[in-house]
Amino acid sequence: MKDSVARNLAMTVHEAIASRRSIRSFLPKKVEPEVLSDLLRLAGRAPSGSNIQPWQVHVVQGAARDRLSAALLSEHKSGRPGKPEYNYYPVSWRSPYIERRRQTGWGLYQLLGIQKGDKEAMSLQHGRNFLFFDAPVALIFTIDKDLQHGSWLDYGMFLQNIMIGARGFGLHTCPQAALAYYPEIVKSQLGIGDDRIVVCGMSLGYADPDQLVNEFQPERIPLEAFVKFYSE
Repeated sequence: MKDSVARNLAMTVHEAIASRRSIRSFLPKKVEPEVLSDLLRLAGRAPSGSNIQPWQVHVVQGAARDRLSAALLSEHKSGRPGKPEYNYYPVSWRSPYIERRRQTGWGLYQLLGIQKGDKEAMSLQHGRNFLFFDAPVALIFTIDKDLQHGSWLDYGMFLQNIMIGARGFGLHTCPQAALAYYPEIVKSQLGIGDDRIVVCGMSLGYADPDQLVNEFQPERIPLEAFVKFYSE
């Protein structure tokens, strides 16, 4: 009996991880408050090597979500470059990372029929980030500015817990580094102090099964590309 329960649990975890993907079109269906609370409480079980649990979550819904979305989208349309508070992406791109990034980006655009060089279509698609892909819930994540790399590693595990945990509630997510490019707007809209850094955002809700964009899943590099085994 115990072995059967363990196998079922292992399969549930496996399915949650395997079914996680970035959703770029959500249904307007509401996420119940108790579901949100349960999910975030579960995510809070993430490991914290620094033993300080550095994550800070701002749950934005309803009119507050709409105001934040409008402000972000307006700034995106202005064409002014964003000013993130930290370097999320490499400062200089090199192989093999530039090829992996291009493969993912062009894979999405090809699925949507966006041609190379069509900057207007690319900008419109990127702008969907600031509509939170129509998700009813936007999560904004911040961290104290004076914390070090270990706390950021802890934060990554917390974010992963949300994305995997969401699958257990029938929810999907889309993590969004794009929101970190407009920290002043985010902080102003949500009353967040300048002693914190906007890490990223995340859209949360129920995936729209009829949207082609939600079929996109970038290829993953093979095991031998990132693992070395040692036995002697």
